Amino acid sequence: MKIIIIGCGKVGIALAEGLTQENHDVTIIDSSAERMQDVTEELDAMPIVGNGSSINTLLEAGAADTDLIIAVTGSDELNLLCCLIAKKQWDCHTVARVRNPIYNKEIDLIKESLGISMIINPELAASAEIARLLRFPSAIKIDTFAKGRVELLKFRIRPEFQLDQISIAELPRKVKCDILVAGIERGEDAYIPNGNFVLQNGDLVSIIASPKNAAAFFHNIGLKTNQVKNCMIIGGGTIAVYLARQLLEMKIRVVIVDKDLKRCQELSEYLPEAVIICGDGTNRKLLLEENLEGAEAFVALTNMDEENIMLSLFARGHSGAKLITKVNRMSFDNILDQLDLGSIIYPKYITADYILRYIRAMQNSIGSNVETLYHILDSKAEALEFCILENSPVVDIPLKDLQLKNNLLLGCINRKGKVIIPRGNDTIQVGDTVIVVTTQKGLDDIQDILKK
Repeated sequence: MKIIIIGCGKVGIALAEGLTQENHDVTIIDSSAERMQDVTEELDAMPIVGNGSSINTLLEAGAADTDLIIAVTGSDELNLLCCLIAKKQWDCHTVARVRNPIYNKEIDLIKESLGISMIINPELAASAEIARLLRFPSAIKIDTFAKGRVELLKFRIRPEFQLDQISIAELPRKVKCDILVAGIERGEDAYIPNGNFVLQNGDLVSIIASPKNAAAFFHNIGLKTNQVKNCMIIGGGTIAVYLARQLLEMKIRVVIVDKDLKRCQELSEYLPEAVIICGDGTNRKLLLEENLEGAEAFVALTNMDEENIMLSLFARGHSGAKLITKVNRMSFDNILDQLDLGSIIYPKYITADYILRYIRAMQNSIGSNVETLYHILDSKAEALEFCILENSPVVDIPLKDLQLKNNLLLGCINRKGKVIIPRGNDTIQVGDTVIVVTTQKGLDDIQDILKK
């Protein structure tokens, strides 16, 4: 597909990386020549310096015959304007990033009236992921499928779980519930395991299960499964506002610490039920005075990665809180994995996953759509949910007889709300949604799971 990305910030770069890896023809437009020079040296994308709302600039980028225009500049209004011009001028698919909470209740109206194909709010998406984790604090990461009926949860094996040297085949019998191990991260290596794979203490394990079975699994190995009762948030930005609103609806007590007095006054107006503290969140004395030791959840959401990392490390040493750390840059992700920072949230990659899922669905031409897409196992694999719309080569054939590609796992079948952890004699039917975990990047259709 021919795709134009307007805006060369963190999300624009993440998108360009993902799309060029999948062999799309990508052009990037940005008004900063300096920023464009730095980026295009690393990406196989055509750079255009200019204003993405200018028809002449868009024509230079090839908008007249493009398939999709994605506007992810720092301005919501500019993003909407770029999409409006592209839709009216060339009737192409458009995606806009809109972040301001003011627009949140009007998103559907804006989308419909302007004819925009998709509107994505990175901060809202990130806050929703954090809220899921605080509802189920045992997991490091939770991705949902089948409208919440199926979850992909990641946790680290500790000695007290007594799972060391247990094979994958033995695990369901030992934990007495129906779950499927979808992936293992061990050091810098990632595996999609078969039944003979043996677990070790320290492994990061991703399992697929219904919420009920996931809760039973964690309970049976001795992990806490109840949602937290209180949460301390450091940093009062947009994610903090969205998150606090969701947590307050969940009856979770919220404390937000921010050092900007004007921002604290705004937060008090937005969030009258939350406790707003004006102070330096990196001040150890302040955190301890505000009962860090009694916090059940600690979320570091400042604008500096280094601050967030140090705050989470400090909180880990002074409380038993569920830790969530926001990180924008991926430069040192292998080091972060060694620091035990709890759950690490990358807003730009959450946004990129949403948009990549939409693009996969656009490309679909056979009988299934990519409903959901997540990058998992430290981005070395993907978990995709396909909706089976019509007959295809995978329908009505026992799974044991399908010639599946290597490093690919059929993780779950959702059939009219019933969650099936598949075995060899199960079949895929029209109307099912199917979850696939694979290191094979770029699957667009369910038949792509088969060897050629």
